[in-house]
Amino acid sequence: MGQKTNPIANRLGIIRGWDSNWYGGRNFATKLVEDDKIRKYLNARLSKAGIAKIVIERTLKLVTVTIHTARPGIIIGKGGQEVDKLKEELKKITKKEIQINISEIKRPELDAVIVAGTVTSQIEGRISYRRAIKTSIASAMRIGAEGIKVQISGRLGGAEMARREQYKDGRIPLHTFRADIDYATSEAHTTYGRIGIKVWICKGEIYGRPDLTPAAASTKLKPSSEHQHKGGGERDRDRDRDRRNKPRTRK
Repeated sequence: MGQKTNPIANRLGIIRGWDSNWYGGRNFATKLVEDDKIRKYLNARLSKAGIAKIVIERTLKLVTVTIHTARPGIIIGKGGQEVDKLKEELKKITKKEIQINISEIKRPELDAVIVAGTVTSQIEGRISYRRAIKTSIASAMRIGAEGIKVQISGRLGGAEMARREQYKDGRIPLHTFRADIDYATSEAHTTYGRIGIKVWICKGEIYGRPDLTPAAASTKLKPSSEHQHKGGGERDRDRDRDRRNKPRTRK
């Protein structure tokens, strides 16, 4: 099951929230198409800004668009001029009042969309695909990923016959629902055809009840909660401590 479904969709409502947060009612189809137009436009317009995801929330008259990006300076511009331009452009598309929020991604090496985009741009720039993938894996593990897997398929290195290769480091437990796994796909357009790239990144495991509101970061835990992402060693220590503190009963 874990191998055949999208890891993000598989965890919706458990540890992941939705990227669109609104009630459609009878106009569900219209709003869905509008969301798709907003995302396509922003991804094309801000292709160099390192956009990881776009979260859309709606009230009766206002559409709030939160852009999660690795390079907020490109979107904001001097004195926020670029944001004002974006607002006006999106108003023409949606015919509604728009509010734009920008959220900076502190560690882009741990975001699957950005990693996939980086590998894609390097392959299109004629860098060896092995070198591009191994560099991304090394930087993700160095920053603190618990595991990363990259799969690449197509006419690799301009070969006559297409093939598929996979590189991984660490652990990626796809069947574990509490495992915080980020996933993304991308396509590199080369002179000898398209090359498909898939990226899985495991950031640890989430214990407790996460806040699934999409306005926050992808999976933000409640401040009052003591639960947090825990790596393998930390989990084992907690388990051993619980075992020691457990009162023994005589039979």
